Amino acid sequence: MTKYLLYVSHKYGFPIVRPLQEEILRKNDQVVWFVEILKNKTMLQPKERVLNSVEEVMDYNPDIVLVANNEVPHFFPGIKVQLFHGFSVNKRSKSRGHFRIRGLFDLYCTQGPSTTDEFKRLEKKHKHFKVVETGWSKVDVLFPIKRIRNERPIIFLASTFTESLSLAHKDQFFYEIKKIIETQEWDWIINLHPKMDQNVVDKFKRLEDFSNVTYIDFLETLSPLKKADLLITDTTSLITEFVIQHKPVVTFQNNLPQDYMLNILNVQELKEMCEYALTRPRDLMDKIEFFIKQEHPYFDGRSSERVINAAALFLENNEVDKLKRKPLNLIRKFKMRNNMNYYKNIF
Repeated sequence: MTKYLLYVSHKYGFPIVRPLQEEILRKNDQVVWFVEILKNKTMLQPKERVLNSVEEVMDYNPDIVLVANNEVPHFFPGIKVQLFHGFSVNKRSKSRGHFRIRGLFDLYCTQGPSTTDEFKRLEKKHKHFKVVETGWSKVDVLFPIKRIRNERPIIFLASTFTESLSLAHKDQFFYEIKKIIETQEWDWIINLHPKMDQNVVDKFKRLEDFSNVTYIDFLETLSPLKKADLLITDTTSLITEFVIQHKPVVTFQNNLPQDYMLNILNVQELKEMCEYALTRPRDLMDKIEFFIKQEHPYFDGRSSERVINAAALFLENNEVDKLKRKPLNLIRKFKMRNNMNYYKNIF
């Protein structure tokens, strides 16, 4: 029986690892959680077993650690598998963003060619990790795709928390959305990033005073995306999570707009662009299809199975012993030990 540890720091990690937990249990293997930030333990479900200290992790002695954030304690037992916590939306440079190599992981499970190609290049360069393309566990819930015919268009509104990139921080956008909500026969689902400023959240929550608006505090699963016909957003990774369902997206002042998006610069363009997007124009849909093939060409809802199989095969073949030694990273490693108040077995 293989022992797995699900390592989560932030809320966004839960919908990434829960599908993996289901697959682990389906294979009759053992799985437990380690939730780094105490307050986020409230997100756990009653039947989920959580380890509450580093000592408990060491005693459990996992074979495989599945990680839904950018770092993992190097001193935890087991092979370390990076799962990523979102599609790359080019907010930062490669060296600081999605493709940053921290020297902590043994295996990277990538989402599609747009991620795999660069990580394969980095694998050859560094030689201290392996890369396997699996698709992303979080989006399994979206597949297989079933086109829902809504009586009225359903618009999903989302925003990133980075103030300079966030539509939610722009007053003119809020007032335009409010006007459209009041005047158009459309239904709305609104979700802002978990790290969004609370004053901004409260402002958008008040839109629930309109009968055609639903506000979701935390997107625990991507299921609500299946209901919507159109996404309005800025630079959030939800763009990709929505588009891979073969659905259009309207972005507002996106910092790096792509041809499969309908990007606008002025709020006055919003209503007309949404109406256009809802017609699903052929030229736009062709560009979306091309993008999907590069970003996430998996429509079977079995990415979680591929991740677990890749990790299990890595373990079975003792691949970690074939890797080059990882960089020392002494400062980073000391900080992790210090944060967890754990100084045993340093040498």
